[in-house]
Amino acid sequence: MKLDRRARLQLTLQRIIFLLLFAGIIGMLAWITNHYTWQYDLTANKRHSLSDSSVELLQLLDQPVSVHAYTSDDVTTQAVREIISRYQRVKKDFSLRIFNPDIDIEQAQKDGIVMNRPFAFVIFYRGRPEHIDSLSEQSITNALLRLSRRANQQVVFIKGHGERNIDADDNRGYSTLAKQLRDTGFTLQSLNLLEQPLPAQTKLMVIAAPEKDYLEGEIEKIRRYLDAGGNLLWLRDPGPAQKLDKLATYFGVRFQPGVIVDNNPDLRKTLNIQHPAIIPVTEYFPHIITRNIRYNSLFPLARGISPVEEGASVNNWQTEALFNSFGKSWTETGGISEEMVFSSSDGDIAGPITIAVALHRPSPNGGGSQLQRAVIAGDSDFLANGYIGAGANLDLGLNIFNWLIGDDDLVTIETRSSPDIRLQLDDTEIKIIAFGFFLVIPLLLLITGFRIWYVRKRR
Repeated sequence: MKLDRRARLQLTLQRIIFLLLFAGIIGMLAWITNHYTWQYDLTANKRHSLSDSSVELLQLLDQPVSVHAYTSDDVTTQAVREIISRYQRVKKDFSLRIFNPDIDIEQAQKDGIVMNRPFAFVIFYRGRPEHIDSLSEQSITNALLRLSRRANQQVVFIKGHGERNIDADDNRGYSTLAKQLRDTGFTLQSLNLLEQPLPAQTKLMVIAAPEKDYLEGEIEKIRRYLDAGGNLLWLRDPGPAQKLDKLATYFGVRFQPGVIVDNNPDLRKTLNIQHPAIIPVTEYFPHIITRNIRYNSLFPLARGISPVEEGASVNNWQTEALFNSFGKSWTETGGISEEMVFSSSDGDIAGPITIAVALHRPSPNGGGSQLQRAVIAGDSDFLANGYIGAGANLDLGLNIFNWLIGDDDLVTIETRSSPDIRLQLDDTEIKIIAFGFFLVIPLLLLITGFRIWYVRKRR
């Protein structure tokens, strides 16, 4: 087909317009990619994205954050940039400077860097430095928590009566809780009231399941601390009150007799709970402490808590229940066994039963503008090493401590697992894979090779 001059001119113009439009689209895409970033994390549990808790913390920080990274390795440098970019997408004034420890010696000395490994990191906020061992989300966000937390957050654990030991590594000890608290900026101390006075900067006192009686003088010290506006966490297990009955009266609460049980075989099977006195909690009442708890928590050998008088305020304390046991639970006063049945005539109390309460009142030192706070729980095992890793126990415990010292805005950082980085196979699957790799595939290769050789030979 022969084209006239007019048709050839039109085709030429069409080609030019197409090329201009194509170049314009390419240029626009280049500009967009240079000014805007979009990514989507397809990994299980979103391990390459910041958790909601980290994002919320970054949004609370009102000052710039800076990270100094010391490394001479290109691979490490690239990894550092990728990790910090996650924080920079949320907080624009989150900066990163990378130094070579072999060249920037003066800066390394200024930052207090000791190169005992191929890399070193220090993070700055409000002019305060914090050295961290790695650039994992847990390390960075915990460092930011420590830097943003107000100074002198002193927590005193009372000892001398068989209370939980924050240095003990056994199942009953509190060493895991203590490490988490220190990692997020708390200063912890164990103190015997008979040997030492309470430090003036004590922000929170913890009484964790004493096994021996308190003396009258010790109780008086606790009372004076509370009258002066001190905050308290009181964890009490089933058993004697250890002379702390007056403390319960001071708060206007009473502990119910017996142990809470939930002898529901279906529930225990679903949650893989072997003992009827291990109480699961799946629903929480609205409160700052429970606002980000999304999983169940477990409370072994717990006792119920109830107000001395419904609707009454004792010493201006306002009481709020944090969570209850299930409706089919009850307080068993006749001992734990598989044949337990509810019997109100024996003193059993039907559920649901309150396990923990939060209390507050205007602080004597704050002129009504500040709140004095307390949390009372009928169980101390949920924070012990043996159970703190169950469900949301750790997050719940950290939230309690944050609320008690008044850091309502600081939330716990969840440790997220990465289920898609491990391949778990049973014995049958391993045998099938081994059979395929060591027999089937080699045999197929031999047959294919023999067939190719035979066909070529026949030609």
